Amino acid sequence: MTTASASYDRSSATRFPHTVDTALRTAGWEPGRWDIKQAEYWADALRDHTTAAGHRHTVFPAAVEAWAEFGGLTVTAPGPGRQIAPTTLRLDPLTGLHLARTLADLGRALSTELCPLGTEADGNAHLALDATGRVYSIDHTGDWYLGATLDEALTTLLTGLQPARLTTGDQPPR
Repeated sequence: MTTASASYDRSSATRFPHTVDTALRTAGWEPGRWDIKQAEYWADALRDHTTAAGHRHTVFPAAVEAWAEFGGLTVTAPGPGRQIAPTTLRLDPLTGLHLARTLADLGRALSTELCPLGTEADGNAHLALDATGRVYSIDHTGDWYLGATLDEALTTLLTGLQPARLTTGDQPPR
C-alpha cells in the first residue's frame, strides 16, 4: 500500500475557519507547531504495544505528522454547532492504545489501515486516521467519516457539522 501524507501549508494563517482557528490557538496550537520528539514517542509506544490477543497498531507518516502538529492539545468547541453539538477534542493517540483490534477491523472494512488520533466527548468517541490522512470517529452508535484531511475533520468536529455515518459496503471518498 502506498502511503501519502497530508499536503498543506502548515504555516498558513488562513488554514481554518476563524472560529476553529481561535479554538485551536486557545488550546496551544499555532501555525508551524511541530513536536516531532513527542510524536516519535507516541509512535514507539503504539508500535511496542501488543494486546493479549496479539493485535498491534500500524503507524504511518500521516499519523506521526498529525501528532507532531496537534498532539497533546485539548480543544474546546467554540460555539453551539451548526447541525449537532460539538464536543471537546483530546488529541492524544495513546487514548486509543487499547483499540488495536477495533482499528484493524474497521481498517479492513475500509480497505485501509487506521491509527489512533485521540478522543472526543471525554472519551465517548475515539478518533482515528488512515495512511492518506482521512479521519474517522468510532463511538457506541457506529463509525463516522469526519473528513479527507485532519483540517476538514477538525472543522467538522469543532463547528458541529453532521459527519457521514459509515454503513456496510461504504468506502470513504478518495
